[in-house]
Amino acid sequence: MALPNQPTVDYPSFKLVLVGDGGTGKTTFVKRHLTGEFEKRYEPTIGVEVHPLDFFTNCGKIRFYCWDTAGQEKFGGLRDGYYIHGQCAIIMFDVTARLTYKNVPTWHRDLCRVCENIPIVLCGNKVDVKNRQVKAKQVTFHRKKNLQYYEISAKSNYNFEKPFLYLARKIAGDPNLHFVESPALAPPEIQIDLAAQQQHEAELAAAASQPLPDDDDDAFE
Repeated sequence: MALPNQPTVDYPSFKLVLVGDGGTGKTTFVKRHLTGEFEKRYEPTIGVEVHPLDFFTNCGKIRFYCWDTAGQEKFGGLRDGYYIHGQCAIIMFDVTARLTYKNVPTWHRDLCRVCENIPIVLCGNKVDVKNRQVKAKQVTFHRKKNLQYYEISAKSNYNFEKPFLYLARKIAGDPNLHFVESPALAPPEIQIDLAAQQQHEAELAAAASQPLPDDDDDAFE
């Protein structure tokens, strides 16, 4: 899934499509991985930056070609060329901006229209910010669509590897696959309040055992 001007590698590589509203932190998230930032390529016809992110697993090295939209989403919808041949995806929203979560179903629908049955991770970014607007119990979309959900903080590297590990396991069909070496990440710009975040994760786990709300759209008070 390399771009035309990009050399292919002799280890498994996969096209990872990264979507979500503008300003949710997609680019910041990808740029934490220093190698991917160093080797990125720009594809102007689609308005996309492709970052090759390498990970070292117990089954050998793998690469995700991470397609980041470079702000295209502001123009309403992405071109099919962005999604075509996508093998896995991350949908990102910002836990401090409710609208970005409300738009998750639209991104999911757009993605699934072109890429059928690919593993998808939903990520709630910016969990380091104190005034969180999207509460753990309000995040139910992943349960309705059987997606994996992780709370992340790109700027503090919190849970950075989890979405990639989940997708790698799904693609490999091996639940025991694990990373044997950490990728080189930019140093954290901020520190996360771990105690507060653990409380959110506990609420998330508690919410997961509750019945799903009936409405299609997740209501916000």
